[in-house]
Amino acid sequence: MLDIKKKLQEEITALEYELRNELPREILKARAHGDLKENAEYHAAKERQGYVNARLGQLQKRLSDFSMIDMSKIPHDRTGLGSRVVVLDVARNEEITYYLVTSEEADAPNGKISTSSPIGKSLLGKEVGDTVKMQAPGGTKELEILGLQTIHDLEK
Repeated sequence: MLDIKKKLQEEITALEYELRNELPREILKARAHGDLKENAEYHAAKERQGYVNARLGQLQKRLSDFSMIDMSKIPHDRTGLGSRVVVLDVARNEEITYYLVTSEEADAPNGKISTSSPIGKSLLGKEVGDTVKMQAPGGTKELEILGLQTIHDLEK
């Protein structure tokens, strides 16, 4: 969780610097070229400024959301954010390990799945022995939970 907050803060800092220092210089330089109606540099800088402002708003909201996560409300005996879950894909008879993470940390090829993804949502609140059925692009997928370590276990 601290890594996510750090990454968000680093991106916020970089975007704030760009917004307050680099973009105003680019806009001034582009204005010096004359007619703004047909000035591609000016329009590109203004468009970038709009994007940076929007992205800053998103990042600041996300950082605020993380600050409000109450770690004591994440279950100790069921899957939740930060859990390491070992499941059996019943159809393929294959064990898979998933780490339930935030969307910023998601990296499916490495087993890090977002709690807002279809698999992540279906695993939330489950315990060892539970079977989960979910819709996947290839049809219904059935997963049996074989092992679980919560964020509380992993932080020790």
